[in-house]
Amino acid sequence: MGTRAHGSWRVHGLSVEGYRHRRDGVACQDAWRCATDGPVTVLAVADGAGSRPRSGEGSLLAVRLAVEHFGRLPAARTDGPVANRLLRRSFQRVVDDFLDRTGEAAADHATTLTVVVLAPGWLGHASVGDGFVVLRAGTEDGERQFHLLPQPAAVSEYSNETVFLSTPDAARWVRTDCVRDDGVDGVLLSTDGLAQAALSWSGGAPQAPNESFAAAVLRSLDTEAVEPGDEDDRLAALLRSDRLTALNGDDKTLLRAVRTGLAGGGA
Repeated sequence: MGTRAHGSWRVHGLSVEGYRHRRDGVACQDAWRCATDGPVTVLAVADGAGSRPRSGEGSLLAVRLAVEHFGRLPAARTDGPVANRLLRRSFQRVVDDFLDRTGEAAADHATTLTVVVLAPGWLGHASVGDGFVVLRAGTEDGERQFHLLPQPAAVSEYSNETVFLSTPDAARWVRTDCVRDDGVDGVLLSTDGLAQAALSWSGGAPQAPNESFAAAVLRSLDTEAVEPGDEDDRLAALLRSDRLTALNGDDKTLLRAVRTGLAGGGA
C-alpha cells in the first residue's frame, strides 16, 4: 500500500517477511492497518507468534478489529484518566471480539497488538506484547526530539514471555497512555523485528529511540513529492537490508504518520 492522506496525517505502512521466513518460504506473520473516521485516525500493528500455526491470520484479524473498535472513540479532547478508561474499554472489546471469532483455536492465532489513536488535541496508545511507538515532538537546541512511549510490563521480573491477545486475562497486561501535546507531528509504530534498529538499549531493555533511525524514516514521509511506489520500494529495501537482518531476522513492520502541511517536519 502506498502513502495516503488520513485526515491531517500522511500515513505509510509496510510489512515484510524476515530472513528466516524468506529462507523457509513462510509468509509474513506481521500485519498493519490504518483507518480514519471523521477526525479520528487509528494506526495498528500486530506480530503473529511464529510458533503458532495461524498467527498470520491472527495478526490480520487483530489490526482489523483494532481500527474498528478504537475508531469509535470520541474525537473530543478529554482528560487522562477518562481517556485511559476509554482506551482500555476499546482494547477489551478487541479481545472479546478476537476470542469470539477464533473460538477454541484462539491460541493458534496468537498475536501481539499495538494501537495509536490520533484525535484532535490528544493521542491515545494501547499495547499488549512487544511492539513499540516513537513520537516526534518539539525541539531542543534546534534539534527535533523523539520520545519512546512506555511499553507494557513484562509478565514477571524473571520472564521475557510475550503476552498475546489470546493470553488468558490479556487485558490485565495492556498498557495505555494519553498524550496531550499539540507539538506531536510524527508517529512511528513497529513490531519487535525493528526493536534493535529503532531503539537504544541498556541492561537488555529499550530505553529511548534511536534518533537517527526515527528521524530518517519520518523525514522521508514529510514531503508530498514522494511517489507512493518509490516509497514502498525504498522502505522494503531498508527493512530487508543486510544491516537490519543482521540485527534481527524476524518479520518487520513499520507504520508511520506525519502531519500534513508541515514540510520538513516543522522547525
